[in-house]
Amino acid sequence: MITAASTTTAAAAAEESFHAPGPSIFDLPPVFEIGSLGVTKPMLQLVLAAGLVFTFFYVASRSRSLVPGRLQYAGESAYGFVRNSVARDIIGSRDFQKFVPYLVALFFFILVNNLFASIPFIQFPTFSRAGMAYALAGLSWLIYNGVGMAKHGVLGYLKLQSVPSGVSPAMYPLLVPLEFFSNILVRPVTLALRLFCNMFAGHILLVLFATGGLYLIEHVGGVGYIAGPLAWVLAILVSFLEILVQFLQAYVFVLLNAMYIQGALADEH
Repeated sequence: MITAASTTTAAAAAEESFHAPGPSIFDLPPVFEIGSLGVTKPMLQLVLAAGLVFTFFYVASRSRSLVPGRLQYAGESAYGFVRNSVARDIIGSRDFQKFVPYLVALFFFILVNNLFASIPFIQFPTFSRAGMAYALAGLSWLIYNGVGMAKHGVLGYLKLQSVPSGVSPAMYPLLVPLEFFSNILVRPVTLALRLFCNMFAGHILLVLFATGGLYLIEHVGGVGYIAGPLAWVLAILVSFLEILVQFLQAYVFVLLNAMYIQGALADEH
């Protein structure tokens, strides 16, 4: 009798125990299916972000005038921010212009997808799914390696990226594999990991504060009535911090792309 009561109490306590959020919260079911392909929420967010970015710049540039209206001014300011502070300053005044459309589109595409994590009723960072971050980094890898090979040739580019200048040939057996591994193979991995990990960790932290605060209020009582609302206050503060992180991650991703393009075009490594 006592054993049965103890077992029942333990089971009830286990049901009421707090389960911290983990990677499973990112495994979203398909919204709908096209044949055997399940279309998930992050996939729809990618399409939505692309549509929003295209629409904004199309509408902002559709009726250009010498005295810009508010929308045209916003579009020009957004374009000028990436053009001047990233493309021109990093790549250089001679080669930067042809990469501006790509860098502008890349920055605002990442930014909008990151901001989805802070928009009510969406509240999911697209690039918290590693595959999507790696796909974007893979595209960047193709572009900066492609422009480098187009300028220097395949072998010339690989030599520039793998053979450091001013180093004794005796050090080549050690340095050349390291330089090749670092400059050719590792860059897209670290590029994607930086974006993915920041979006992943930020989302888990917000869910932890939100669900933890609710658990403290509903199941702890006493001090939980103080700690629970405090956890929600921290969730709000972290949300504002996350907006800054979302912007910075978009900026860093594009900044590194510009640096890699500049390095690919440079005549000396």
